[in-house]
Amino acid sequence: MKPQKVILSTNLQQSLSEAVAACKYDVLFVLVDETTERLCLPVVADFECMQSAQRIVIKDTDTNKTLESVVHVWSELQRLGATRHSLMINLGGGMVTDLGGFAASTFKRGIQYINIPTTLLSMVDASVGGKTGFNFGGLKNEIGVFNNASSVILDTTFLRTMDHENLLSGYAEMLKHGLISNDKMWAELLNLENLDNLDILGKMLADSVAVKQRIVTEDPTEQGIRKALNLGHTAGHAFESMALERTPILHGYAVAYGLIVELYLSCVKTGFPQDKMRQTVSFIKEHYGRMAITCDDYPHLIALMHHDKKNTGRDINFTLLGDIGDIRINQTASEDDIKEALDFYREC
Repeated sequence: MKPQKVILSTNLQQSLSEAVAACKYDVLFVLVDETTERLCLPVVADFECMQSAQRIVIKDTDTNKTLESVVHVWSELQRLGATRHSLMINLGGGMVTDLGGFAASTFKRGIQYINIPTTLLSMVDASVGGKTGFNFGGLKNEIGVFNNASSVILDTTFLRTMDHENLLSGYAEMLKHGLISNDKMWAELLNLENLDNLDILGKMLADSVAVKQRIVTEDPTEQGIRKALNLGHTAGHAFESMALERTPILHGYAVAYGLIVELYLSCVKTGFPQDKMRQTVSFIKEHYGRMAITCDDYPHLIALMHHDKKNTGRDINFTLLGDIGDIRINQTASEDDIKEALDFYREC
């Protein structure tokens, strides 16, 4: 997989101009959803490097991260004269960067693309690492490929367009990065005082992205240590997929709920310290609340976990921790273990 340049930008116009100039292309496209077309495209629309960009718009929210949206992007690329030498800029949150990356990676066997994530979640998670894809059959990111963007440009300017709930969604992924990194980073994340202070958040963002970059560079196609990034996601994706059938929740909220389940399993199965689990769970309860489930939901949640892409055979595979930064990949849990962890989630 070709290398990916991650740019922590302090001058968006210069960063984007240089990234576009580094790509030899014939036709330039910019992909946005209905929200980022309104809030984020005006930030870059007047840049000289964007004057020839042809706009492709998809519907917003994760409910539209579908094959139908991918087909729409392909159809627009075809209609507007894209060739295999074209370039597409994905300007948006994780839905846009995931889906746009997949559409670009598969159109004419692959065209170049640049990611400009506009949400905290997409900055720390979706846009870095080369995972692309879309939801299918009621399951999160069921279809996709690994393919790096030519460049990823991170600029906190866009975070001014976000509400507090969406900032918290991204912060859950940062908390996960702290848990798989070290005690200092984890403690700093738990001592959150003002998420709206973009100067402080920008520094924490840089540290968080560095954790992910280090891991994906070592293991780009998730054969080993990259599975560390799945902490909270086996249960979290199950919560998220169930919510899509009811009332959708933000990805980061689902990850936060998944962290509760998987930190409990870590305590039981790999000796994670109970005091650190309870500190983390207390933080999640305070800031994220919880998704209401009953014991009647357990079979469906477990069935959804059986669809997780990390699984081998009939076992449900988890990434667990022995301590902060002590990563234990390829851990399995019985259905009884999972039900016990779901009981803890409901009762904690």
